[in-house]
Parts: sequence; C-alpha cells; structure tokens
Amino acid sequence: MDSLIRHTDQINQQLARYGVKFGIYKNGVFNERLFPFDAIPRIIPADQFDYLERGLKQRVTALNLFLKDIYTGGKIVRDGVVPADFVYASSGYLSACEGIVPPRGIFSHISGIDLVQAEDDWYILEDNLRIPSGASYPLIARDLCRRASPITFQTNRVVDNRNYAEMLRGVMDNVNCGGINVVFTPGRYNAAYFEHSYLAERTDSVLAESRDLYVENDVLWYQGLEQTYRVGALYRRVSDEFLDPVAFRPDSLIGIPNLMAAYRAGNVAIINTPGNGVADDKGIYYFVPKMIRYYLGEEPILHNAPTYLPFYEEDRKYVLDNLEKLVIKDVAEAGGYGVVFGRDLTKEKLAQFAETIKNEPRRFIAQEIINFLDLPVMEKGEQVMRKADLRAFVLSGEEVQVWPSGLTRFSRDPTSFVVNSSQGGGFKDTWVLK
Repeated sequence: MDSLIRHTDQINQQLARYGVKFGIYKNGVFNERLFPFDAIPRIIPADQFDYLERGLKQRVTALNLFLKDIYTGGKIVRDGVVPADFVYASSGYLSACEGIVPPRGIFSHISGIDLVQAEDDWYILEDNLRIPSGASYPLIARDLCRRASPITFQTNRVVDNRNYAEMLRGVMDNVNCGGINVVFTPGRYNAAYFEHSYLAERTDSVLAESRDLYVENDVLWYQGLEQTYRVGALYRRVSDEFLDPVAFRPDSLIGIPNLMAAYRAGNVAIINTPGNGVADDKGIYYFVPKMIRYYLGEEPILHNAPTYLPFYEEDRKYVLDNLEKLVIKDVAEAGGYGVVFGRDLTKEKLAQFAETIKNEPRRFIAQEIINFLDLPVMEKGEQVMRKADLRAFVLSGEEVQVWPSGLTRFSRDPTSFVVNSSQGGGFKDTWVLK
C-alpha cells in the first residue's frame, strides 16, 4: 500500500495526460479541472460485498419492473402503492414513452446506486437510472495503479475490476436490434466527454455525435467516412429532453430527429431508455422499499436513509418542526445542487424555507442526517479523514450483475458531507476483496 501511495502524484499526472477531467459550467462559462485521485483505496471485504450485491440486484430489479409498469398501465398507481402525483407530475415522466416496451423489457441497463456506510449499516441515498456516469474513473485509475505499483496487487487479494467493459458490451449486445453499437455523445464540451470516448474505445463501439447519425424509414444509421452502418444499440450520454428535437425540445442541436420513432418501432435499443427519470426522482426514492415488496414479495435488503415527504401532512408537520436537524433536497436537482442542511440556516432563512416547503410540498424530500464514515485521504503529505460515498454500478443484461468495484467519491472540505465532483470532490479506487 505504501508503494502505491508514494506514486499518487505520478498517477495523477498520468490521469491528466489521458484527459481524465471533469467539466462544469459556472456563471455561463465552461471550465475543466482534474478529478483528483487519492491512492488510498476503499476496501470492501468479500462478505460485505456479497451483502451489497444481493441488495443492489433486488433494488434494480424492482426499479426496472416499476418502469415497465408505469409506462404500460400503471398498476402500482391504481393499487395505491405510489400516488399518481409522484409519477405523472414528475419532470422525469415522459408521455412520449407511454406504451413502449424496450428490447428484452429492460429500462435501466446501467444503474448507478449511491450508498454511504454508517457505523451500523449501508444506506442508499440515491438511484441514478438516466445516464449515470463515473465508471471510467476507477477503471482507468486501477490500470494506472497496476502499472505504478504491481507489487501492491500481487500481495493483496483484490478482485480484478477490468471486466467492466466486457459487462457493458454484453449489455449492449443483449438488446442490440441488428447493427453496430454506438456511444452517443453530445460532444467535446460535455462534462463527462472523457468517459464517453474511453468507454467507446473499451467496448469496441463507435463514438458518434448527432451530426454522424440520422433516421430514415424508422431506422437509425451511422454515417462513417466510407460507409453507412445501421445502429442496433445506442448507449446515449445525452439527456432525455435533448435526445430528439421532434419528440422533445425542438431547439435541441445535439439530438437526432425522429430517434423516438425508430425506438418506438423497435428498430434500435436506447441505453438507458428515455423516461427513466421518473424512477430516480428523489420523491419516488421514498417508495422504492414499497416497490420491492409489491413486485418481488420480499423485504428490502438495503435500506433508504430515513426520509420524509412533505407531500404527506404528517411528514410535513415533522419536517417543519425539525427543519434545523434535517437535510432537505430539491427533487429536481442533481450533482449535489439543491441540498440544504437545516443546521446551516439562520432563523430567518429557516422561516423562509419553511414557507417554501408549505407552498411547494411536492418539490422536496427531507432526510435524517446520516453520520456516514470518513475514509483516509492523503492531503499535503498527511493522512486526513474525509466523508466519502460509493456509487455502485449495476448492469442489467441477460442477468443483473453488480460490478465488483465502484466509484468512491470523497469531500475535500473537512466540514462538508457533499462529495460530488461538481462540488469539488475527489475520487479513489474501490477494492473488493476475494
């Protein structure tokens, strides 16, 4: 381990050479910065990973069943398990997807499930089922760590994580409708462009922008330099609203006109499917344990953080009475934005926020603050402790698989619980032990 830590600067230099950066827009300006890597890995023992694996498979299976259900009739809504307001009023619900069952009936092919570890257990904080990012970072970091310190991996029983590309390729091939696999990117200035190009290369897929793709007779085509190819599976890294200017935002310059017509005709698989946002709405998160019981007849293995919905009168009263003890999340925000810790607000701000919650109860969820574990991080040659979460990647193809690795993100601010890269966090490798 010491050998690996000594090579931290060298590994970060190599990551910079490969363009492992994270881009963000701030004040209307696009900025790129390095995604800092810390060489001290998060270590997950084999029995602990087995527990996480069972819980993650269960959760993602239920979420896929929920997506299929609500776009083909909504039995769970009619049975009163999930209120209609939390489905059809969600910004992630797309009426253009109603009645469509994607190839193999899989909606969330790649699920990024965010967890934190407390003293007593692991807790799920968020489900990311639209275009979860981040798998490329631990993938390339592990490769560079192996080169920098081979002895580290010869003397530690770490599960090899290099199978992610093979798993992803298997997912794409499983739903392919006859044609090539394409990674569809919005282009160079997207925050995760490095990942798009890296995963396209690793899965032997074509990296394409909208100018390279077109629909004719409800079939999606890729225009290569010398030849045109039919596209059978499109791993899209473009947000729903920009995917197709005919079906969604007409001002989208990065979408593919009539893509939804090709998808509805069953001529192309879109990974992940459009409309998944309704299932990772932070308000819907509250109902996932109920989904598991409803669809699978099982008790949830992994638990949500204790969560309250101001939408319900009883919960709203509790939230308003305990606002200073809770963390409040805007259901429409992501990337660490829209997260407010009541303890950080003045009395005046608390009163103003309480009025906002009263007026817009569907807009927020409230959670108890989980004092999740700190992990060791090297900072200026010293080992310090920082808050860290884990994004686990669950791939749904012929079977549901959990990648034996993951993206561990940590806060670089000793006072902050927010670990997102967009908020200045760093990342480290995740070792699953044999």
